[in-house]
Amino acid sequence: MSYPSKRFPAPPPIGTTRKPLLHYVIKGDPRTKKNSPQILYRGAQCPLCHKGQAPFVAPSKAYKEYEQRALWQLTPKPKQPIQQPVTVRCLFYMKTKRKVDLNNLLEAACDILVVGRVLADDNSDIVVSHDGSRVLYDKSNPRVEIFIEELSK
Repeated sequence: MSYPSKRFPAPPPIGTTRKPLLHYVIKGDPRTKKNSPQILYRGAQCPLCHKGQAPFVAPSKAYKEYEQRALWQLTPKPKQPIQQPVTVRCLFYMKTKRKVDLNNLLEAACDILVVGRVLADDNSDIVVSHDGSRVLYDKSNPRVEIFIEELSK
């Protein structure tokens, strides 16, 4: 049996069953929060080792720089952060063909959307799915294309 058939019709193209709300293009090679994290300390410093009392894990310097560049590219922003259920589809165009973790890239993209006040939060009540998100290759133009789509009723 060939696909599609009468019994198993082809799924509709991505985006046809949803109403698009926003589309962003973030230029630059995508970064994740989990590569090369830093251990930093807060609280009063020890007089011997000069470290704080409470260690915590912070994102890498490369991610922080990527996040700052990305926040400038999130235009236009909604007047109020989105609080309704949406699908966030991300197309990650990487500079190299190295293996990357899609889940980590999605986490970083959603966190940037929350920090940039595009989304109120990235919990499952607001970001219902990431349908169609994938990693692609574009050596000359690395970027992330983010499509925020309202769920059809």
